[in-house]
Amino acid sequence: MRLTFLVSLLVPVLAVAEELPSAALVLDLDAEKGVKVEDGERVAAWTNQAAGTAGKEFVKRDEGRKEAGSGRPTLVKGVAGLGGKAALDFRQQELVCLDEDAFDGLITGKGHTWIAVISVHEQRTGLKDVNSFFGNLRNGEKYEGVWGCFNDDNTPWWGSRNGITFGRFDVNNPQVIGPAKLEAGKFHLLAGRMAAGTGTVALELFVDGPVAVAKGEAPVSAKANASRMAVGQERDAIQHPGVESFDGQIARLLIWERPLDDKELAATIAALTAAYSLK
Repeated sequence: MRLTFLVSLLVPVLAVAEELPSAALVLDLDAEKGVKVEDGERVAAWTNQAAGTAGKEFVKRDEGRKEAGSGRPTLVKGVAGLGGKAALDFRQQELVCLDEDAFDGLITGKGHTWIAVISVHEQRTGLKDVNSFFGNLRNGEKYEGVWGCFNDDNTPWWGSRNGITFGRFDVNNPQVIGPAKLEAGKFHLLAGRMAAGTGTVALELFVDGPVAVAKGEAPVSAKANASRMAVGQERDAIQHPGVESFDGQIARLLIWERPLDDKELAATIAALTAAYSLK
């Protein structure tokens, strides 16, 4: 009877894993897996669980910081708002994949989908309304890439940058912004989808469900050359680490190098909502 009970507990977890689309999954950062800690629960590395991808390790960065180790997030176990699962707590901190080219294809025509199981703290002073929780913007030139962020009041937004112009924000650097701020301390499921194609394509933002809460569009440049993917900030910002970073917790971050179709997206959102006991 005890064995049957244990199996019954494991089945929903396994079922969720099986329901997540595997085709073109290039990033799966799961706070329950592949987290290397040091000095207590400070995170030194987070391993990408997606199979067969180039960008495997997201590591601590000391370059640009006055205090070595201060850029490390903290592993928090047994989070009540996640049904007892773990999350990484970021306080203007970051983990960076040092593979320069692993995530370049997200903005050059294939499209993509990203999903984050995330909560926010109150944001601290930095660059106004740019508190990023992931991004692979290039350092310098016109900063092309993709990024997910919060305004200072915790309203979520995201966008792509094609490298044609610099602006913040303009037709080549759109901002797809949510209708309302998130409540601090409560976990949400955020998602973004960029359509495939080499013309002007659709961008969508989803919050806690499969119906887009905001839409935009962006011209695609096949010549765009993004850079290192960072979690906790918008890029490998060694010139001013923490200035454009967010304060909050991430339990899961997934990226597919293709737009999930509506049925896939709805099923994935439902599976993750159940797995993380989100309401």
